[in-house]
Amino acid sequence: MKDYKMVFDTLYKEIGKVVVGQNEMIEQVMIAVLCESNALLEGYPGLAKTLAVKTLADAMDLKFNRIQNTPDLMPSDITGTYIIEEVAGKRQFKFQPGPVFANILLADEINRATPKTQSALLEAMQEQQVTVGNSTFKLDLPFFVLATQNPIEQEGTYPLPEAQADRFLLKIMASYPTEDEEEKIVDIYTSGSEKAKVKILLNKEQLLHLQKTTKQVPISNDIKKKAISIIRATRERKDLVQYGASPRASIGLVLAAKARALIHGRNHVSSEDIHEMAFPVLRHRIILNFEAERKGMKTDDAIADILKKAK
Repeated sequence: MKDYKMVFDTLYKEIGKVVVGQNEMIEQVMIAVLCESNALLEGYPGLAKTLAVKTLADAMDLKFNRIQNTPDLMPSDITGTYIIEEVAGKRQFKFQPGPVFANILLADEINRATPKTQSALLEAMQEQQVTVGNSTFKLDLPFFVLATQNPIEQEGTYPLPEAQADRFLLKIMASYPTEDEEEKIVDIYTSGSEKAKVKILLNKEQLLHLQKTTKQVPISNDIKKKAISIIRATRERKDLVQYGASPRASIGLVLAAKARALIHGRNHVSSEDIHEMAFPVLRHRIILNFEAERKGMKTDDAIADILKKAK
C-alpha cells in the first residue's frame, strides 16, 4: 500500500507545479475519481477550481472537456445533436457528439444553468451513457462529471435539484489561500515566466486498476457499522435535520473512506477516514430544519455534532 502512497504523493507534487495550495480539494477530487464517482466543487470565483481539475486530467492523460453553464445553455449543447449531412447526393442524419463525450467533463458553474439543462447531465452521471432521439450512446470509461458551483447566495444561480445533488459522491469546498500561498500565486502570474506544464504520471489502464484496488481495501465490521450508524443518525436527529441522507450516502461514505485509506498508504479503513469523509459525503445530502438554521448552524456544524454523538 505504501507504493500507492508514493504514486499519489508524486501526482500531488506534479499538480503543485501549477496549482498553489488547495491540497484538501485536490485530494478529495482524486477520491471521487478513485470511486468512479462525480464531485461537486463549491467556492467563490477565482479559487483555481477549474485549473485544478484541468491539471489533474493532464497528469492522468484523460480527455478533458469543459462546459460553461449559462441560463441559455440547451441540453443538446451538452449531449450533442443530429446534423444533416450530404453524402453522394443524398441527405442523411449524422450524430454530432457534444462535450459530454470525454473522460473528465468539467461542468463549470453548474448552478447558472436552468434545471432542464442540469438534468441533461443526470443520465450521463448515473448510467455513463446519453440518449439522443431514439439512440443511446455509451460514454468512454473512465468517465466523471466534476461540476463547480458558486455559493447559492450569489446572483443568477439556480439551486441544484436534490435528486441531482445526490448523484454527486462528494461536495468539496474550495477555500481561500493562505497569505503565503496568495503571494506565491501573484508571483507566478505576474513574473512573465513560462507557465509550468505537468508530466503524464498515470494512464487510463492504471487508473482503472486503481479504481478496482480501491474497492478491495479491507474495512472491519465495526468501522462499517459506524459508517452506517452515522448516516442513519442524519435521519433520526430531528432536532437538527429535516431530511436525512439515503442509503446512497452509506455506500458513498464507505467507498470514499476506502479511497482515502489507499491514498494515505494504509491497508485498511480507519475511523479517521470515516470521520474525514463524512463532511464531503453528507454536506449536500442533508437539509437542516428551521430550528438549526435559526441558531445559525451550517451543514458542517450539524455533521460535526452527529459525528460527536455517533457510536
